[in-house]
Amino acid sequence: MPALVLFASYIGFGSLVSESGFGLLEGLVSTATSWALPGQVALVEMSAVGASVVAITLAVALTNARLMPMSVTLVPLLKRHRAPAWQTYALAHVIAVTSWANGLRRLPQIAEEDRMAWFFGYAGTLWLVTMLATAVGFFAAGLLPAPVTLGLVFLNPLYFLLLFAQDLRQRAKVLALAFGAVAGPLMHLVLPGYGLLVTGLAAGTAAFAVDLLLERRR
Repeated sequence: MPALVLFASYIGFGSLVSESGFGLLEGLVSTATSWALPGQVALVEMSAVGASVVAITLAVALTNARLMPMSVTLVPLLKRHRAPAWQTYALAHVIAVTSWANGLRRLPQIAEEDRMAWFFGYAGTLWLVTMLATAVGFFAAGLLPAPVTLGLVFLNPLYFLLLFAQDLRQRAKVLALAFGAVAGPLMHLVLPGYGLLVTGLAAGTAAFAVDLLLERRR
């Protein structure tokens, strides 16, 4: 299922690359090196409208900043004693939303000596699937209505939401999803340019604080 969702999402990205006037090689390099769909979309859209390199760099960096805490929380589950450092860096490169969320769920159930192999097989397969989907979407651009192909990009965050929703045993997750669902539309109306960023910061901080307060009272 993760592979199918990412395949559909990156078909949308490949179509966006083609519709924006970029070449297939540029789209494939973006997927291979970045592998973070929101940042890739920002890169293509801002480049297409002629934004400066500085503005594009800042936008992509801010969009992909979420990958740092993901790596910080997941790498300790992957790192083995006496494992070469390059293996850890290689696996950190394929930490994205889908691989991180499923990794947090599955890795604690896997023997420590098998975790790196499992994660490399899982995340590496997803990475290859997105490379293929980028090419498919690029050549399939125009076969379907543009709203349909570009709308496929939004399947990935929807899948991520449903992935979290199926495991609501952690109170902090429930609070974060609830606060985000309420604050998101409101922040979009108040701050359309920064609504998503403010929502993530405010809802995540509020969920952490409320969960900590309830835990201390208990």
